[in-house]
Amino acid sequence: MTALSEAGSAISHGGGRAIRRSPYPGWFFLPAALVYGILFLAPTLASLYFSLTRWTLFNSTFIGLDNFAQFFREPFLVQGLVNTVIYAVVTSGLKVVLGMLLALLLTSAVMARGYLRSVVFFPVLVSTVGVGITFTVLMHPTQGMINEALALLGVKGPGWLVDPKLALLSVALVDVWKGVGLATVIYIAGIVAIPKDYYEAARIDGATKWQNFLYVTLPLSRPATATVITLSFIGGLRTFDLIWAMTRGGPGFSSDTIASVIYKQYQAGFYGLSTAGNVVLFILIAILVVPLTMLLNRRQGHE
Repeated sequence: MTALSEAGSAISHGGGRAIRRSPYPGWFFLPAALVYGILFLAPTLASLYFSLTRWTLFNSTFIGLDNFAQFFREPFLVQGLVNTVIYAVVTSGLKVVLGMLLALLLTSAVMARGYLRSVVFFPVLVSTVGVGITFTVLMHPTQGMINEALALLGVKGPGWLVDPKLALLSVALVDVWKGVGLATVIYIAGIVAIPKDYYEAARIDGATKWQNFLYVTLPLSRPATATVITLSFIGGLRTFDLIWAMTRGGPGFSSDTIASVIYKQYQAGFYGLSTAGNVVLFILIAILVVPLTMLLNRRQGHE
């Protein structure tokens, strides 16, 4: 059956799926298609081609999949790949949890709520490189303010950025501090959009505050959760500036991510290998983010 909507778009219903016909003519999309093709599609195809070559600024030689084979033979490149996934999971997970908790606090009747919201969001506006340099000083193993504060409490502070076991997680914590403000704002928008009728019905049924959160706030904030997970996970997979400002991938290769490894390869003049790394990063993001987004949207659709 085909029905014409009020907006002039036709919706065909068949097998439970709807096909919406655009009310605009085809030429209307031509400018956007040209911009997309020039700025996004052409560079992507060029990257795919140059990842199969050994190239310089003046010439290129086709070598097939050799760059990809070399990429996966190098242990530090594989470690960068693993570090990237760990970094993305840690930062996105913490931003979801802390963002939700801060949003609950900042939508309650707490004093100076507007000021506190500004304080939480302020790190988002600060330069990432500036944040990295500042925390590099604060996390200095002997002269940093963080370890000096721990020493006053009788606790010996660790080598946040010089211990290979802690360096990546230390940078991830700084990333969470800088980015949790955006997650909080998204959650605040989601929570204040929940109709008050749900809380009133829960109050009449005798629900506790914990039950209000568990059965009303948490499920109805799922669109905000999906947005925070998607944005922070993609940001974690693409991270480079904070890593480079704080550790440059060190000590050794312990905090290298795939983006910092790619940059180092460009610096060394291995342009083909670097381009192959970019293609691997593109595929990695697509493999992880597309199913995750489909899963989150599917769960929203079932509600």
